[in-house]
Amino acid sequence: MISLLLVLIVLWVVLSLFGALRAEGVETVYWTLLPMGTTFILILLMGVIAYLVIAVRTINLNRRQSNFIDSVTHELKSPIASLKLHLQTLVRRKLAPERREDFLRLMLDDVDRLDHLTTQILDAGRIEAGRTIGEIERFRLDELLVECAGAVLREHLVHPDVIEFDVAPCYIFARRAQLHIVFRNLLDNAVKYGGEPLQIRVELVCQEEEEVPIVVRIMDNGPGIPVKLRRRVFKRFVRLGLELERKKKGTGLGLYIVHSLVRRIGGHISIEDPSEGPDWSVTVFKVTLPRHERN
Repeated sequence: MISLLLVLIVLWVVLSLFGALRAEGVETVYWTLLPMGTTFILILLMGVIAYLVIAVRTINLNRRQSNFIDSVTHELKSPIASLKLHLQTLVRRKLAPERREDFLRLMLDDVDRLDHLTTQILDAGRIEAGRTIGEIERFRLDELLVECAGAVLREHLVHPDVIEFDVAPCYIFARRAQLHIVFRNLLDNAVKYGGEPLQIRVELVCQEEEEVPIVVRIMDNGPGIPVKLRRRVFKRFVRLGLELERKKKGTGLGLYIVHSLVRRIGGHISIEDPSEGPDWSVTVFKVTLPRHERN
């Protein structure tokens, strides 16, 4: 762009000279160079616009990556500090058996938290590399949804009554491991960001016709997602608000992983208006899946 600018300056100087000499019979050269100068201006303008677009995208990506680093650092330091404290206490003091069991349970929770974090980062890496997770098999999707919900509730120590199921037996040909990641992440978000008291509903619409896709809705009574941000939340490292001011743990990779895996399966995920769910619902995730995975 600097080179184009220099050429443009020289060209317009030459055009000015020719303009002063038009009476001497050089109008042909003048009208030849004029469109050339205009073309250079347009090229320079397009270059500036492209540069600004790239710069804005780079700034946004850097901000998201900074948020990701902040969140991962916090997610690593918190359980490590907790493990260190509990281990030092166990080594230096003689505790009652009941107290030792409490410490061991808390330490296992911290290990599970670290395991979940590393698994999520590895899943994102596999997706970026284009690798598939698991083999295509025939299984019941309704059973998988119940299984994922149970795992998330145990992890967060939440009573099973907070989730209402509206599912029926439904068979699907897909990669069970990938769908397990999809629905576990969605249910994990519903538990983390749900309201007080927590309410979650899982709906499964599975018709008999093979050509009709399967629809799964996961609803919660949390604060919701603004309409203008509903597409953005599926990008890498995106979390709403400032990272250091959040009270909920996370890396900004969960919905990105969900979106990528659903698209790879040949399905679609979107965020619907609360009117699509029960009266108490605020956030509604709709996942549409084909009966048979394409690849």
